[in-house]
Amino acid sequence: MFTACPQKDDDIEEGDLPEHRRSPPPIDFSKVDPSKPEELLKMSKKGKTVMVFATVSGNPSEKETEEVTSLWQSSLFNANFDVQRFVVGSNRVIFMLRDGGYAWEIKDFLTGQERCEDVTVEGQVFPGKAATKESKGKGQNATGKTKDKKAANRAAQYKQEL
Repeated sequence: MFTACPQKDDDIEEGDLPEHRRSPPPIDFSKVDPSKPEELLKMSKKGKTVMVFATVSGNPSEKETEEVTSLWQSSLFNANFDVQRFVVGSNRVIFMLRDGGYAWEIKDFLTGQERCEDVTVEGQVFPGKAATKESKGKGQNATGKTKDKKAANRAAQYKQEL
């Protein structure tokens, strides 16, 4: 009977290892400007998978969100950014990037779009062009938004049980 023996990581090339087992690329701190913490984040996420969340403004249907974000994805593809898009709600989408070093450039593109309400990268919320004055004043933390959604989901569950 044949039994497969697991390979050791030493036998596998660096590029073939899963992301969590690869050694991170070295960060050259001499190139980092201490007044720009975003630069350090860019360098630390280089080569790692990062997810960027975006919200479409208005009250779009899931089909409309699909159409709008498909245009965004096409524009990013034409600019040589390898992104995958997943619609996760009627107005919410995730862009998955293979190289997180580009996340902030993609954030800049998305926040400049007419139908973009906000973009979340690494827990920081950035208002988009379509952001209302109320949502611009929310601050830079996404946790308050998720708590409100959780509370709404709990209320919806109780409503359905009655």
